[in-house]
Amino acid sequence: MKKYFFTSESVTEGHPDKICDQISDSVLDEILKQDPMARVACEVSCTTGLIVVMGEITTTAQIDIQKIARDTVLEIGYDRAKYGFDGNTCGVLTALDKQSPDISMGVSSALEQKNGEDDEKFSTGAGDQGIIFGFACDETKELMPLPISLAHKLAKQLTLVRKNGTLPYLRPDGKTQVTVEYENDIPKRVDAIVVSSQHAPEIEMEQLRKDIVEFVVKPIVPSGMIDENTKFFINPTGRFVIGGPQGDSGLTGRKIIVDTYGGYSRHGGGAFSGKDPTKVDRSAAYFARYIAKNIVASGAAKKCEVQLAYAIGVAKPVSVLVETFGTGAVSEDKIAQAVNELFDMRPAAIIETLDLRKPIYKPVASYGHMGREDLDVNWEKTDRKDDIKKYLGL
Repeated sequence: MKKYFFTSESVTEGHPDKICDQISDSVLDEILKQDPMARVACEVSCTTGLIVVMGEITTTAQIDIQKIARDTVLEIGYDRAKYGFDGNTCGVLTALDKQSPDISMGVSSALEQKNGEDDEKFSTGAGDQGIIFGFACDETKELMPLPISLAHKLAKQLTLVRKNGTLPYLRPDGKTQVTVEYENDIPKRVDAIVVSSQHAPEIEMEQLRKDIVEFVVKPIVPSGMIDENTKFFINPTGRFVIGGPQGDSGLTGRKIIVDTYGGYSRHGGGAFSGKDPTKVDRSAAYFARYIAKNIVASGAAKKCEVQLAYAIGVAKPVSVLVETFGTGAVSEDKIAQAVNELFDMRPAAIIETLDLRKPIYKPVASYGHMGREDLDVNWEKTDRKDDIKKYLGL
């Protein structure tokens, strides 16, 4: 019997890095409302009392970046100085330029179009070279690995009980972590749960730990997955008053494993937030997830990882790889053939299929970009599973 433990973490929307991700995607969304064809690469950093918005943006939209940044911070819950960060009074600096014309030239017309291909889907080349991974497995209803699924749900619950007043002494910054024990690749039990939450200085640790188990852990983690050997680490340092940008600087794109599969699957290294969908770091990662999820939903495999690779300015991926980790109902070659036949992986086709020019990005900037069936995003749909079944004769 093969037995092992796997751990994934998540963070709340008040974590410094997630503040930056949400501001980046709020800027992107506001631009896309006015200019769906905009080219946006917006990154943010934050520290005590300061937000810096930087990057390259080419657009006809007129937006108030300072207001967007402040509103995002206030919505998260940093609205008074005693929390260590205040969206009303913090400084907001901007350092923005236009997209490089050298990059724009490759994105606006793919190499294939320049070589005479007249298909309109060759009108957009990949915004950069890069490798991208998508993954799905049958461990949860949303076809995500169980450790990251539980970690995200705990982080979301931690924010919910803060915002709805159940635990009013909690503050916006927080982290969760879940260790799952597997037997023969099947999740059997939760071995350890870690929850760390920023809090008001007057709360007693005994009360906080009791409340978090009662109001955060128990509503989320199935009771059948917890036993007498499950370990709970609630604010293990004993105190977490200084948090948010006062406790640690933040930066867009520094939580890419949290954003995807919690380390359960490989990652190409590209971040998502603040990037318009011509950037394959984002759009192709969503599409690779879409492909992998449909493969698992079709019954072609219990686990599936899809790798796509692109060259800057070229529409078609330079490579496509399907890995099923020995769980495939048919050979990986046949599944890969189905992927190449059924899915158009050129950037313009991805954008059209997933409808990515809409302002849909801020909600996925916290609690994961993948597995978000609560948001009805197109890359979580399983509308191609029947096509895959038919192609593979399942």
